[in-house]
Amino acid sequence: MGVTKVKVPEEKEKEKKVVKPIKIERPKVEIKTIVRVAGTDLDGEKPLIRALKRIKGIGHTMSKAICIASGFDPKTKLGSLSESEIKKIEEVIKDPVKFGVPTYLVNRRRDIETGKDMHVTGPDLEITKKFDVQRMIDLKTYKGVRHMLGLPVRGQRTRSSFRKGRVVGVVRKAVRIAMTKKEEKKK
Repeated sequence: MGVTKVKVPEEKEKEKKVVKPIKIERPKVEIKTIVRVAGTDLDGEKPLIRALKRIKGIGHTMSKAICIASGFDPKTKLGSLSESEIKKIEEVIKDPVKFGVPTYLVNRRRDIETGKDMHVTGPDLEITKKFDVQRMIDLKTYKGVRHMLGLPVRGQRTRSSFRKGRVVGVVRKAVRIAMTKKEEKKK
């Protein structure tokens, strides 16, 4: 019993059709080079998520949360947004919890004065930080005393780090005597 080979007729090569992409004309939007958002000048040519990180008090995660809460694609250029869209972003930055941003992302939870969860940005961040440090100094807490003395606050070792100022290192007795003799000769 032999195996018979059956010839299959070769199909004619299909003609390859060249498909030209359809060009959709979109209205060209002028991209502003500098955009002012929340009191900070930002680069309008950067994507929204990267541009917002330049505002003091907003990091990568908060920037992404702001984009999602305001309903914008994080990859859109900041300069292509209209004034009303920028105002919406500023509103989300001022009160992110109101727009659905989780409270663990805000930088000032349970504020001492108001008791609310809020997010402080820009120059307000520096001012609130100064007031917080001053309150600790006035209360004479451990952290306040460390701030007052210019020492590390968060439990770091001081034997080899933070060595600056007048008293640095140990001066040997012989060197100290030699230095006092030089000072006496100058007088």
